[in-house]
Amino acid sequence: MKQFSVAMLGFGIAGKAFSRILIEKHQEIMEKTGYDVQVTAITTGSRGTLICPQGIDLQEATRQVEELGHFDVSGPWYSEMNTMEVVEKADYDVVLELTPINIRTGQPAIDHIKGAMNRGKHAITANKGPIAWAYRELRDLAKEKGVCFYYETTVMAGTPVFNMADNCLQYCKISEVKGILNATTNYVLEEMTKGVPMDVIMENGRRGGFMEADASMDMKGWDAAAKLTALLNVLMDAGITPDQIDRTGIEEVTPEDIQRAAEHGCKVKLLCQGKIEDGKVVGIVKPSEIKADDAFAGSDVVAVVSIDTDLMGRLTMVQYGLETTQTGYGVFIDLIRVLENCQAIE
Repeated sequence: MKQFSVAMLGFGIAGKAFSRILIEKHQEIMEKTGYDVQVTAITTGSRGTLICPQGIDLQEATRQVEELGHFDVSGPWYSEMNTMEVVEKADYDVVLELTPINIRTGQPAIDHIKGAMNRGKHAITANKGPIAWAYRELRDLAKEKGVCFYYETTVMAGTPVFNMADNCLQYCKISEVKGILNATTNYVLEEMTKGVPMDVIMENGRRGGFMEADASMDMKGWDAAAKLTALLNVLMDAGITPDQIDRTGIEEVTPEDIQRAAEHGCKVKLLCQGKIEDGKVVGIVKPSEIKADDAFAGSDVVAVVSIDTDLMGRLTMVQYGLETTQTGYGVFIDLIRVLENCQAIE
């Protein structure tokens, strides 16, 4: 049985959800792939770093973070290595880039992935920053180094948008992408439709654990712009960055706007759209009225992506509900793709 080593950069919601799935599926992975997958490094910005070449006890690592708020500095796995040192010096086969996004530049996550690839290591990212700001560079570097580079979790958690494009839409040309990509703004607008006051909406969202204390990146449309950029870069080879998206958030949407839309059978949604104009891919994010009976407008819809293709027409993927397991699954299934690729090479 060959060990396959994983280095995790970040141990937040996505990292802990991935760990739970890996624990549950560990034996099944060994039986199906012949690999004993072990997390040999976990590094964080504020909780410390763990290193163990034989494999870290993920349940114990999770317990330490949840009970202590950080890794146990007196524990046998604790290390003084920082994130970039782990990237450059630790022993691993694949790096998982799970650090918080820098929505303005994509750094330092871009450098983390480049550092791993330059060592001949595979890379998986749940951080949308690298895909939004440096996709072509990272894609080309992965090809040059002969390593895998996957990023399913960057848009719509574990919903297989990129997997579908890679495996089911070969030779299709995508001419337009449209979607609702930010769960926070979708929740806010849906609650406004019910007449819930904004201060109550924000407080309930924070209590529910899916809204940040500072939701301005969501409300101003930056998160949606970054996700749209990622989709356009991967699916349409746009080569653009989030600051090139024509972006309007929902902070100016009023209850009166919601009411006016309802009067003619519509809902207000933060709509993301990318298409080809004058030979270039352009993207726009803005609040838009959508018919209440449209698939985009369902009260239980968290996110949705619609893709227009030349050979398969329009395809739509809808995400209902949002659980942390879905975010972890996106990372997990990318890991399985890496393992399958390694099997094929062997």
